[in-house]
Amino acid sequence: MAKIVIIDDHPSTREGLSTRIALEPDLQVCGEADDIIGGLELIKQKLPDLAIIDISLKTGNGIDLIKQVKDKFRNVRMLVWSMYDESLYAERALRAGALGYINKVNVTDTIIDAIRTVLGGDVFLSPDMSAKVLQRMVSGKHRIDQAPVDTLSDRELETFRLIGHGLNTSDIATKMHLSPKTVETYRARIKEKIGVKYMSELTREATRWVLENG
Repeated sequence: MAKIVIIDDHPSTREGLSTRIALEPDLQVCGEADDIIGGLELIKQKLPDLAIIDISLKTGNGIDLIKQVKDKFRNVRMLVWSMYDESLYAERALRAGALGYINKVNVTDTIIDAIRTVLGGDVFLSPDMSAKVLQRMVSGKHRIDQAPVDTLSDRELETFRLIGHGLNTSDIATKMHLSPKTVETYRARIKEKIGVKYMSELTREATRWVLENG
């Protein structure tokens, strides 16, 4: 029986997914967590075959967690499930060490297929996203071809998202387990990369991005 842990910051969402997985005789949810620290401790204790990880966690970010799991627990395979569209985070998740990405909207229909695919060591993406990834590989697109937001690092993108949700520097630092000084450094880099000079412009762009992407 394959052991699975769920790391997501919404209890009702974890419960729903756990209930669905429990219908499969060869799959077992052996634990749940809602942030990076709890997720790492849970994986250390349970040594699961698969970790299902959300992008948005209670504290920290799913991409950061994926990188740490890959570094510390190489035998644990990872599947990202998120409210965010694949185009925003799928490639970042794969680069970090996950083997699959699924939107929560599609959980009922495809989550078990995604779980079995990743447990088997294969990559799971939607057909559309798979085509986009392959096209980018074949065309050899460079960062200069990307939209400004796509050039942000994983932590810069998370900072940008939290700015769009109205969090101030102190709140962002707490949520991301960073110092306020580091958050300010990220802010400066983000302004440079997306081509704005003032904090008001950055806030406006981040808010618009969140409204468009969730």
